[in-house]
Amino acid sequence: MEICQLSGGFATLPFQSTHVPSPTTNVSSKDGTPTFIRCSTIRAAVNLSHSEWQSPNRMLILGMGFVGRIFAEKIKNQGWVVSGTCTNVMKKKELELSGFDVHLFNANETALMILPTSKNYTHLLVSIPPLGGTGDPMLKHGELLRSTLVNGHLQWLGYLSSTGVYGHSGGAWVDEDYPANPTTELGRLRLSAEKGWLNLGRDLGISAQVFRLGGIYGPGRSSVDTIIKQLPLSEGQKMRRSRQYTSRIHVDDICQVLSASIDKPSAWNVYNVVDDDPAPREEAFAYAWDLVEKKWPGLLKHRKPRESTESSNEKGSSRGEKRVSNARMKKELGVRLWHPSYKSGLQSIINQMDKPYQCSP
Repeated sequence: MEICQLSGGFATLPFQSTHVPSPTTNVSSKDGTPTFIRCSTIRAAVNLSHSEWQSPNRMLILGMGFVGRIFAEKIKNQGWVVSGTCTNVMKKKELELSGFDVHLFNANETALMILPTSKNYTHLLVSIPPLGGTGDPMLKHGELLRSTLVNGHLQWLGYLSSTGVYGHSGGAWVDEDYPANPTTELGRLRLSAEKGWLNLGRDLGISAQVFRLGGIYGPGRSSVDTIIKQLPLSEGQKMRRSRQYTSRIHVDDICQVLSASIDKPSAWNVYNVVDDDPAPREEAFAYAWDLVEKKWPGLLKHRKPRESTESSNEKGSSRGEKRVSNARMKKELGVRLWHPSYKSGLQSIINQMDKPYQCSP
């Protein structure tokens, strides 16, 4: 088995040889131990052609989950070269069939595997949540990340965070200047990651933004889908179902905000990405129930209405009672939401359904 040690400086172009020489440079981690990865792993991380590397718009998405994948599809259709990571073998195959260059993400090995070629991308979107007890899996290699990117092609950096970093405000409106006071470990780790990525952007002298997302919903991930599929409430959803206010955002509007940020890059800014209507969850669920009943009369006649929720960007945590303002997003990025409330968002989702999912009787 061939082993490589990663160096602090990498070639301007990605590894293209079918053979990577034996280790020649020693790089130490924070505890002073050398960092090794398989050369075959480095080779596997680079699947783009020479012409693709010459494209003026090259996006690396760390975390091609629900948001990352939909955003990738949108910009790929606009001519972007897109690579990314995921954590599941089956999902990797599915993404590759859609034409994406995808790498399986491991919090330790993959972070180092991606570093040699990360400097060749023009844009970087980070959609990986921090890990309990350790924090952001990429930022723990902060110095190596910084030294790798410093002379690279990166122009824009975006980090997807959560409105959960605000904690509780007693139902008051909060904007980006409101003091963040997360009440959960995940919220505290997200806030720390926000600072880390913004500081990296400052050090590199590039445009870097943090996007604090409300509850994410969209096709396949909404109250409508939950009702039709008869999905049970998760523990996190049960915890949040009595909230008076809920900040939410349709995935298409998230993608719109990201594109607007790329078109109008700011220095180092934070944006709340939510819609205009922080309505209670039970209100949105009742509206979704009515939509399903109207489109497929009789489908729900043997079922009892129960409350559901949109999926959360901060799983298993409590966002706290607050209403989140999106004024900065609209003013600075010029965004006009396609779905300013859950009503238009849920209506668009059910309009795309030709028939309900196969449900158990």
